[in-house]
Amino acid sequence: MKYTCIDTHTHLNLPAFAQDREEVLARTLADNVAHINVGTTEATSKLAVEIADANEGSWAIIGLHPIQTAPGSEDEEETRGGTPHSHTPEVFNPDFYRALAKSPKVVGIGECGFDYYHTEKGSYSVQEEAFIAQIQLANELGLPLMIHTRGPKPGEESPTGRSVYADVLAVLKQYAKVPGNIHFYAGTREEADTFFDIGFTVSFTGVITFAKVYEDMVRDIPLSLMHAETDSPYVAPVPYRGQRCEPRYVAEVAKKIAEIKQLPLEEVQEQLLKNAEKLYNINLH
Repeated sequence: MKYTCIDTHTHLNLPAFAQDREEVLARTLADNVAHINVGTTEATSKLAVEIADANEGSWAIIGLHPIQTAPGSEDEEETRGGTPHSHTPEVFNPDFYRALAKSPKVVGIGECGFDYYHTEKGSYSVQEEAFIAQIQLANELGLPLMIHTRGPKPGEESPTGRSVYADVLAVLKQYAKVPGNIHFYAGTREEADTFFDIGFTVSFTGVITFAKVYEDMVRDIPLSLMHAETDSPYVAPVPYRGQRCEPRYVAEVAKKIAEIKQLPLEEVQEQLLKNAEKLYNINLH
């Protein structure tokens, strides 16, 4: 099957899709959109693989989200209207994920990295330990990394005094032997270059359809170094703002990239497919 788009980072494996996951999958495929479900815990990683194994145009990335490594809580935005709740920290178990990775539909490790927004102060070392362990597994398996980056709340400082991007870069430069993607990129153009220098790419979500602050960066970054994603069920793009996001809405992200870069939509879609094929070693044609 030939796809028009791929959502390189989605979460159909989260509870937001528990009631109608099959319908969402059907709508995604009907729109000729492929997708990669990204794990956040052992349970959601396992479900991501199950979804990928059972569905055409579906792949999985498995790993432990930094939020899940340390005490903290998900706010109402993160639970999509659910009740904010605390969670029990999870320790990264390489044997568990190594076994999951036997599926040919597993195309990466993550999402891993640093999150200073939801976690308690003092959790840096725990997050770093899980991050390094996932990099080492990715090195062992020859799989790319899916990187999460979120800085502290406004007015607060990071635990290192540096940006979250600088902290992630330092760990990657020391340990990573594989390429990867900085998902939901919101750093500076200069920081993006530091990741390109070590063979990483960046991805943009539906935020670019309504936040003009990203336009210069999207315009300047080479199309060959970026991906489109939804991070669904979060941040639905225009014209779906305020709704639960779905993978097929990645088409709106591609349209916005084409608009900003003043390129034909078909050219942008084709290059984004090639970018995903290159990084994740999948066939979309």
